[in-house]
Amino acid sequence: MRGFKSFSLAVLMLTILLTASALAEDASLATLRIVSTTSVLMDPATSIGGDRVEAITIADPTLCPHLQADIIPNRIQLHMDFIEKANMFMAYNDNNDQRYNMPAVNDFMKANNYGEVVWYTVSNPSQGWNTPTNAKVLAAEVKGWLVEKDPTNETYYEQRYDEYVKSFDAIEPTAEEREKLNQTEVVVMLWQMDPVQDWLGMKVVNFFAPEFAMNGTKTAAKVVDDINANPTKYQNVTYVIENMQSGELAKGIEEALNDKGINAERVIFTNFPGSVPEANTMAEVLDHNKQLVL
Repeated sequence: MRGFKSFSLAVLMLTILLTASALAEDASLATLRIVSTTSVLMDPATSIGGDRVEAITIADPTLCPHLQADIIPNRIQLHMDFIEKANMFMAYNDNNDQRYNMPAVNDFMKANNYGEVVWYTVSNPSQGWNTPTNAKVLAAEVKGWLVEKDPTNETYYEQRYDEYVKSFDAIEPTAEEREKLNQTEVVVMLWQMDPVQDWLGMKVVNFFAPEFAMNGTKTAAKVVDDINANPTKYQNVTYVIENMQSGELAKGIEEALNDKGINAERVIFTNFPGSVPEANTMAEVLDHNKQLVL
């Protein structure tokens, strides 16, 4: 009888250990391991997901998305262990994601027999994200993905989403700041037109774009030509607003204005969290941009 009791106790202990191990494994699996194509998705995912989420980003936030084809495979290799065990994939699903980021991840998963990727994609990629209003829309969509994937923690995600949204309310220009911004004339890069004009309310005298955009009709060289032909049009320009991820297109514009005696300064806005120090969230990115012109 004593031997039977010892055997039963041993079985009980083994059962407890196996159960504890299974629970630990379930807890590990419950963490959402997210692969995001860019930091603009990783930010809301981690901010809303909190300790329920781990995430990486494939694209480098400091480089133009159109110029990343050569480095994407290397960045995937750097994160290969994480990607192998990922259970959620997020893409903005714009042209760059469709051409570079998503195919590279799909090919990596297929080549290593890690399974087929199921992407969570933004419903309206053309809307953008670099204003508080659009960033909130994106955050709501990301929150929906998290709830869909992990419905038992819906309340947790809802609470963190509410806090995340408040971070955008906190960076809205004050009445004094808005008055100043409304009187400020600028030349701006195309990708930053929406925040500059519609959010900050600055006066856009002209804009410029890369060679591949708008059939090459709005290059920096074209703006320089217009400055030389119509200098009075630009006499009150205070800033030439560059876009970090697009290189240094606006240097020539700044120089042309200065040559005409117009004391305009080139400043560099950014689109992606993590691209500049102390701007690791989208709200911090937008606030960084705002402070450059105040």
